[in-house]
Amino acid sequence: MAKKLLGIDVGTGGTRAVLLDEAGRVLHSATAEHAPIHSPQIGWAEQDPHDWWRAGCLAVQACLEKSGAFPSEIAAVGLTGQMHGLVLLDADAEVLRPSIIWCDQRTGEQCEQITERMGADRLIELTANPALTNFTLPKIWWVQQHEPELWSRARTILLPKDYFRFRLTGAHAIDVAEASGTLFFDVSQRKWSKPMLEASGISESLLPSLHESPEISAAISKEGADATGLLAGTPVVAGAGDQAAGAVGMGIVRPGGVSATIGTSGVVFAATSRPVLDPQGRIHTFCHAIPERWHVMGVTQAAGLSLRWFRDEFGAGNGDAGARSRPREYAYERLTAEAAKAPPGADGLLWAPYLMGERTPHLDPLARGALVGITAQHHRGHVVRAILEGVAFSLRDSLEIFRELKIPAQSIRLGGGGARSELWRQIQADIYGMSVEIVEAEEGPAYGAALLAGVGSGVWSSVEDACDKAVRVARRVSPDAASASHLNLRYAVYRQMYPALRGIFHEP
Repeated sequence: MAKKLLGIDVGTGGTRAVLLDEAGRVLHSATAEHAPIHSPQIGWAEQDPHDWWRAGCLAVQACLEKSGAFPSEIAAVGLTGQMHGLVLLDADAEVLRPSIIWCDQRTGEQCEQITERMGADRLIELTANPALTNFTLPKIWWVQQHEPELWSRARTILLPKDYFRFRLTGAHAIDVAEASGTLFFDVSQRKWSKPMLEASGISESLLPSLHESPEISAAISKEGADATGLLAGTPVVAGAGDQAAGAVGMGIVRPGGVSATIGTSGVVFAATSRPVLDPQGRIHTFCHAIPERWHVMGVTQAAGLSLRWFRDEFGAGNGDAGARSRPREYAYERLTAEAAKAPPGADGLLWAPYLMGERTPHLDPLARGALVGITAQHHRGHVVRAILEGVAFSLRDSLEIFRELKIPAQSIRLGGGGARSELWRQIQADIYGMSVEIVEAEEGPAYGAALLAGVGSGVWSSVEDACDKAVRVARRVSPDAASASHLNLRYAVYRQMYPALRGIFHEP
């Protein structure tokens, strides 16, 4: 019987299930949306873990039903999902509070406390990263300080996809790529950091077991099978956080490979053969989803979110009674069509995409978005083009740091919404000054998770083997010389925006 492989991505906006055959071809996929992010205060972002489980079950059921696959045909399941979110369970394995997710910005004070206690240089030595509001440990410190009674009842610490694994299998497990984003993990040695745990009052008994990404971590339980329609006993590999899994899905598994992915956030990702540390902490250094391999990445907090925010608040559909009944993709198509009419550089308009603070290169949770250079001659297409360019400028910041640290970039593959838009693909090629590639199966992290499942179940001998055989480049886009030259000049102006506005962002 031919084997099939299932990847499940517990994302921010929804959970996606993707089913592959043994050649890596997509047989079917399905997505179930999550409830909107709950933001009880400005800068806070929370989700209910039960809602991830609900959506994941629906996505898996729909994928199986529409593909016509039998549960017995699925050789293994791979998991991926949004990183850094904190899930706390009590002694009865019940969720203690809504998950504080990756984009939450409440923990600036806790980051300062962690840095002061450990020392900035020592922190990077221990974890390969600085203390950032997105990471899991500052969230734990916030709960310890603001909800001490709740913390006293915590018996298990999980991250989003690993809560889904627990509901699916009953196991508490995590992969080293995901664990790298907690700030209590020794990235160089691929193990929990005892100094960080001791300084934080965290017992290792609270933590899930550690695995390399292709390793089998558990098997589907009867309860998980009943809820999803999968077969009890089906192996579940450790998987990876969404960035490492997404990179696997695009074949970024060897040094020299770089990806630029625009989802809610934007990530520039490079595979490395050793841990590469940035003394300034501007980029992240994590374990990759491949044993004995690491990766670096720079993150723009509000990449695709910038365009979605504009679409929701000011976008296409105004004055068009029929637009509300059309799929939301229609609004994006209409907006980018308008943006295509504006020239490269948007006639001087610039967008700073700091709607949720910023990580790379500024490490500033108080940074705010800004549209600079507006004149009466600008129209909506100019604004949309400025947003597309501003996000790409922000991602180029990461590429510049890679060059500074001598991290090779032989090619750039695009993923997420930035790969699906023809205009955004060209803008990225022009701003990066390099040809960009689009892979055939642009299914995001769920595709990479399914490839990891194939490695764990013996379909492929290694992650590199899986990518060599399953990941195919569908298209290459070269930069336009004239546009690239002009946008290179505009990038220099873009770099001046944050220093000029920082004082305003930090006004009380």
